[in-house]
Amino acid sequence: MSAAPDLYSPDRLDRARELAAAAGVDALLVSPSADLRYLTGYAALALERLTCLVLPVRGAPFLVAPELEVPAARTTPLERLGVEIVGWAETDDPYALIAKRLPDDVSRVAVDNHMWAEKVVAFRAALPQAEQVLAGPVLRQLRVRKTPAEVEALRRAAAAIDRVHAAVPQWLSAGRTERAVGRDIADAIVAEGHVRVDFVIVASGPNGASPHHELSDRIIEPGDPVVVDIGGATADGYCSDETRTYVVGEPPADFVAYYDVLASAQSAACAAVRPGVSAEFVDAAARAIIADAGYGAHFIHRTGHGIGLETHEEPYIVAGNTERLEPGMAFSVEPGIYLAGRHGARIEDILVCTDGGGERLNLRPRQLVRC
Repeated sequence: MSAAPDLYSPDRLDRARELAAAAGVDALLVSPSADLRYLTGYAALALERLTCLVLPVRGAPFLVAPELEVPAARTTPLERLGVEIVGWAETDDPYALIAKRLPDDVSRVAVDNHMWAEKVVAFRAALPQAEQVLAGPVLRQLRVRKTPAEVEALRRAAAAIDRVHAAVPQWLSAGRTERAVGRDIADAIVAEGHVRVDFVIVASGPNGASPHHELSDRIIEPGDPVVVDIGGATADGYCSDETRTYVVGEPPADFVAYYDVLASAQSAACAAVRPGVSAEFVDAAARAIIADAGYGAHFIHRTGHGIGLETHEEPYIVAGNTERLEPGMAFSVEPGIYLAGRHGARIEDILVCTDGGGERLNLRPRQLVRC
């Protein structure tokens, strides 16, 4: 599928080349991954056959792909971006092909972080003189700050998942299983504009105390709090991720008490977002409120993660991350409180750091929704 033209420009390849040179890398080797899509708009299939973008610091970029994948590659922005598409036949050695086209003095290559181990090893054999390093430290400098076009893509994804959450109360009722509710939600994620469902968490009652609970056949009971964390990807490739907590009927009194604490913590963390503060500062804003209320031991994960072409990417909003926020960084703010064996709650929005603070992309109400 062709990508929106405003999401991809030759500037990305030029900047990646400049950053690679500054890092002492002679060439980037990027296999099917979010990195490849970011640089070229090509959402290539990850196959046992090698597909790889080769971006030399000196020389023109090219993409090596199996001949049967070349027609699909030609539908993407690759050629418009000046990337030559080089097909290889079943009996060819694509690693040798790449080695032959690279300059003889290549001594350091960066492979993308998600390249399969068998392909990394094959490149090691084909380029024995070249040290291998990870491309992540180079490419994250580009991907961590979203362009205005990327922010708009994230905004569209957030609006689509908001529409799904707006419909969740009609599917949540006592007597239904988590799995049945999850099927309704998954159908709606696609109907509301996603091309892929990445995850559907419907965690009822005691299952709500497991942050990454898988759908089960547990029957939802009256009084159950239910954590619903859902997301997917749109045709642009950009992801959604939003959590709201619901209750079927009258909630337990102890649950209501800590839900109010959680709502205050999530609001405080969102308000803390602005250029120049550290990622861990935002985490601390949420964690302090939860700890002061006596629930610190029950907030068992980081406050957030970056989002873009991947649901989880940098920057991570966690203690120990001293990186300063910059305009264009997009990430979740999702504190949670989990009482093992009883219930749990989480509130999650995607935010973008702007010149003036933080902009929430998810706009659904955050108060406890009773079904």
